[in-house]
Amino acid sequence: MKLLQELLAIRGASSDEAQIKEFILNYVEENQQNWKTKPQIFHGNEFQDNLILVFGKPKVAIFAHTDTIGFSTAYEKNLYKIGGPRTQDGYELVGSDSQGEIETELMVIEDVNGNLALNYVSDREFDRATILTFKPNFRETDLYIQSPYMDNRLGVWNALKVAETLENGAIVFSTYEEHGGNSVGFCGRFLWEKFQLRQALISDITWVTDGVTHGGGVAISMRDSGLPRRSYLKKIIALAQKSGIKFQLEVESSGGSDGTMLQKTDVPFDWVFIGAPEDHVHSPDEKVYKYDIMCMVEMYKYLMAEM
Repeated sequence: MKLLQELLAIRGASSDEAQIKEFILNYVEENQQNWKTKPQIFHGNEFQDNLILVFGKPKVAIFAHTDTIGFSTAYEKNLYKIGGPRTQDGYELVGSDSQGEIETELMVIEDVNGNLALNYVSDREFDRATILTFKPNFRETDLYIQSPYMDNRLGVWNALKVAETLENGAIVFSTYEEHGGNSVGFCGRFLWEKFQLRQALISDITWVTDGVTHGGGVAISMRDSGLPRRSYLKKIIALAQKSGIKFQLEVESSGGSDGTMLQKTDVPFDWVFIGAPEDHVHSPDEKVYKYDIMCMVEMYKYLMAEM
């Protein structure tokens, strides 16, 4: 889990993904000679901070978003949310501004009307619009991994593990997922126009709920706020049943992913979200069962080989 721990420690809230993109790019360049297939690598200003790998003759693309939730500093030590982080007094935050590295704590203030304001604790005001994220805190037991930003650095890690043996396929390391962005739109169009790709698997982390549990295997989402096309969904589930890998079916009314954003474009992509479930979502204590992580990696390897 060394690679996962390294991924989790890199700052990269939505709009600030340059550092995590460079880490992934360097990792690919240093390790691709040991992979079954050496990919074509697409990146640069025309891709912003997105990174696309294409292996062999691709039929399916994996989308894994690299950004995280966080906070922006405002005026008089106020904080505004990036995405939807949980807020609790004492959460440790880190960042940097023109005066150097920052370590601070979140302070939640409630007025007489019950309205909440978010502040940071410091003797000085940080530069305006400084981005703060949860302080790294990786914990591992025999059964679980717990850390800030398992969503979605675990999805990124999964894609990199699949890359080791992938012969035909594509991987998109996307941006802005947590804050309403749509970088997957132009990435999807690039894959559609250059490689005629129109099938996607969304490598992301979902929630532990009444119907999705730790230890139940990887979750295949039948719907959230988006609706995958039914015939494609049935195809994925049939292959998952054939694989013998443990999985569970998710049905939710809310939440979204790169798949939801793909659906809102005019590019004819089919997509299904497949990911391990976590507890304590969008907090510094996101918790995932190791067995479910193993099932996620094996399911992706199987599907990418069989589709």
